[in-house]
Parts: sequence; C-alpha cells; structure tokens
Amino acid sequence: MGTVVDDAASVEFHAFFERHYAELSRLAHLLTGEADAADDLAADALLALWHRWDRVRAADHPVAYARGVVANLARTRIRSAVRERRRIALFWSQREEKTENPDVAGVVDVQSALRRLPFRKRACVVLRHAFDLSEKDTALALGVSVGTVKSQTSKGMAELQKLLGAKGAPLKVHAAMAGRTGESVGRDR
Repeated sequence: MGTVVDDAASVEFHAFFERHYAELSRLAHLLTGEADAADDLAADALLALWHRWDRVRAADHPVAYARGVVANLARTRIRSAVRERRRIALFWSQREEKTENPDVAGVVDVQSALRRLPFRKRACVVLRHAFDLSEKDTALALGVSVGTVKSQTSKGMAELQKLLGAKGAPLKVHAAMAGRTGESVGRDR
C-alpha cells in the first residue's frame, strides 16, 4: 500500500510522462535517425527517470535532465551500432564469390544443422570455417577469448559431425557457405 508521498510522486511522474514523452521520442529519433528505436529510447529514459524520480523532480530543470538521459542513451546506441559494423567488417568478404553448380541439398543440410547449434558455437564455426577467420579474429568479432573460440568451435564441429553424419564437416561447411557469406548464415529467424 502506497503512502501519500508515493502517490503524489506517481501522479507527478505520470503528468511529466504525458507532457514530455513525445518530445523525448522526437529527440531520440533526431539523434539516432532511427524512428523505430526512438520510442524505445524515450521509454528507457523515462524508466531511468522514474527510478531516480526524487532526484529528478528536485532538479532545477527536470526536462533538461530528461533530455540528457535520452542523449546518453542515444550515444550508447550509436556506439553499439558502430562497434557492430566494425565486427561485421572483420569478416565481410570484399570480393564477390560465385559457386558453379552448388550442392543445394548440401547447403540446406548444413544450414539446417547450423541452426540447431547454440548461437556461440554456431558463430564460432561459421566465422572459423565459412569465413576462414583466425581464432584471434573470431574472438575479436565475438568479444570472447581465443580459448572460448577454440572450445566452442571444437564442440560445434563435433555436434555438426553428429548431425551431418560425416567426418568432413569442416569441408561441407566451407563448401556449403562458399559464395553465400552475404546471407544470414547464423541468424535465427
């Protein structure tokens, strides 16, 4: 059961939310350029404000404080996107690869087997065998240690060998993915 003070703070925050949500969402959109993310950023900012509402409502300019929170969240989102683009650039093939007469059934089998692997194992296998990245580059792309890459790749390949029923799983993965690196190999849909 809330107290009178808690109820007053709740009413005050609700009024602040109603008055400033659209403005904060528009600010997030202009800062990130992402219309879809703007509402989420504004909501995240208002949630953060609610957790510190006593401090925010005591501030000289609560709206300025709210705008600062949105700006910080937008900056974090942009930095995250830049880091993700850098990771992708590490393994994105710059040359166009073509495969003559691909084994479509083999590609489907490998992709199906890859989807059954947990994400980290799948990512390690794909980066190491389909993109021919070193263990160090794979670790950098995934933000994990080289040891993790080694163990996850080994375990992932063992699972693929069971699923594909072949000792040549690395060759099958590489052959199936040759020329198809621009597609969403390891992405869950």
